[in-house]
Order: sequence, then structure tokens, then C-alpha cells
Amino acid sequence: MKSTYILAIESSCDETSVSIIKDGHEEIATVVLTQIDIHKLFGGVVPEVASRHHIENITIVIEECLHKANMTIEQVDAIAVTYGPGLIGSLLIGVQAAKTLAYLYQKPLIPVHHIAGHIYANNLVEEMKFPLIALVVSGGHTELMYMKEDYSFEKIGGTLDDAVGEAYDKVARVIGLPYPGGPAVDKLAHQGKDTYHLPLPLDDDSYDFSFSGLKSAVINLSHNEQQRGNEIRKEDLACSFQNRVVEILAKKTMKALKEFGVDRLIVAGGVAANQGLRERLQTLCEQENIHLIIPPMKYCTDNAAMIGAAGYFAYQLGIRGDLTLNAKATGELKK
Repeated sequence: MKSTYILAIESSCDETSVSIIKDGHEEIATVVLTQIDIHKLFGGVVPEVASRHHIENITIVIEECLHKANMTIEQVDAIAVTYGPGLIGSLLIGVQAAKTLAYLYQKPLIPVHHIAGHIYANNLVEEMKFPLIALVVSGGHTELMYMKEDYSFEKIGGTLDDAVGEAYDKVARVIGLPYPGGPAVDKLAHQGKDTYHLPLPLDDDSYDFSFSGLKSAVINLSHNEQQRGNEIRKEDLACSFQNRVVEILAKKTMKALKEFGVDRLIVAGGVAANQGLRERLQTLCEQENIHLIIPPMKYCTDNAAMIGAAGYFAYQLGIRGDLTLNAKATGELKK
């Protein structure tokens, strides 16, 4: 059976990435050009700056990926691209590049939702089998998905306000940690103790999440301690905050697995790199005999390999875009 090669482009935020994926599970070549060092100067991603760097780098990254794979554009079967959600200016660069390649080389154009990409990063680790629950945790998303088959996405819960990664970045800023805040808080949390009284956010029977109250509790606690002239123990505050986040994520995820009668869990998104979350879920899944897949660090953050993996299954299902395809800053993941 002839193999299928997908050239994928990801530019939803501040990484310019291109990848070539074979049959939805084999990474042939991936190039990621990150802008983290640039945006550190501003304490976060500046959309206009990000899009300008995508413009400068997109053709270079495409050429480098093809060279790394020792392939030509004629040898790929389709072009997949992240069309959303994300920063609109950044997305537009990737979408325009993908449409141009598809038009010039007469290749099918495959639109891929960014979250579908994060989920299918797990297929690069091992073949995804169904049904399963997917916990999506990133800077812009916190969602629980039920998947009964390939490319079938049923959202059963999500954040009502801040995404978990966003909460991490804001808490990091409050306690004086550098951007990006998530890894910094995670590292510091492992050095501290859970000594600060913080609320468990939205501890109810739903599958929804809310992190704004927890974030506000950290801000208020820090402000009150400063007014009293007390020094904040950063490592203990980071530990207390992370423990609440991990506890509620794990609690609702395990509840979903039990109530949906599913014994397979995948974790997706940038916060899947969080060591505290990984350790907690690994322990619980071993206890409950749940098969857990968490992608390696390189597939947790934004990359085109995940878009190529998802793009392959979209391609097989006949999902196509045309030259009217446009970027979308927001939008739910649907089949």
C-alpha cells in the first residue's frame, strides 16, 4: 500500500514550524523556529511582532524541512495547515503559505484545528485506539474530549474563564518568575511545600474548569502578605498553586474516564509538559488500570508534526480546504 506524506505548517502563535509526516505516525522531518527569546523582552507574546517574524521565516523553514527530509514538494501528497484558533496575524502567514503551495503544486489543502493537532501528537508516540478521553491543557485551552473514533471530537467540559496555561503565566508574573511562566512555576513547585491555603477551583460534579478564582486568590494572598510586610515563600506558593491545579484536573479527568466507561487517556497541549501533572496522572492511571499516553516534551509545545499527524486522518476522511480558506482566531473543535 502506497504511503501518504503530509507537509504540515504550524504558525498559530510564536513558533514557525514545518514538518513532513508519513502515514499519520512517522515523523520524517520537522523544523521549529521559536520566538521565545524575542518575546521574553516583553514578558509575553506580542502578536504584531510574532506575525512579522513568521513572514521573515516561513519560506526558510519550509525549505529547511524539505532539505532535512531529502524530499521535494512534488513528493508530498497534501499540504496541511493550522487555520485556527490562535493569533490571527500569525495564523494568516501559515494559511497563505499553505494555500500558495497547494495552488502552485496542485496539492490537496487540508485545514487542521490547532487542538486536533495537539491531540494527534499522541499518535506519533503510539497508535491511538478508541474510545478514549483526551485532556487538552495549554495556554489557551483546558478541555475534556470524548473520542469514539478517529477525528470524532465530543467536548464534555472546558474552562469557563482562564485556560490553565494562562493562569500559570499570570501567577508566575505575580511571584516574579520569568516568561514563559508555566515551566518556571512547575520547576519551583518541586522545590517547595504546600503551605498556603488556596481554594480548589470549581470543585463540582461538572466536567468544566475555572481558574480565575484560584489566580485571584494567589494575587490577593501575595498582596496581603506584602502589606503586612511578610516575605512570600515563592517555592511554597508555587507548590500550593500547582497542587490545586493538578488535583482538579486529575479529579475531573478520572471522573470522566469512569463515567464514560473508558480505559484510555491521552494528554495534549503545552501544559502536558508539566511534571506535576504527568506524575499525578501516571500514578492514578496505574492504580485504576488506565492506559495513559503523554507525548514527549517536543510534541507538547506547538509544532507542525502534530498538524501533519492530524492532517493525515483528515486527508483520509476527505476533509479539504480551498483557496477561500481563512484563518480563525477562535472556534470550537468539531468533526
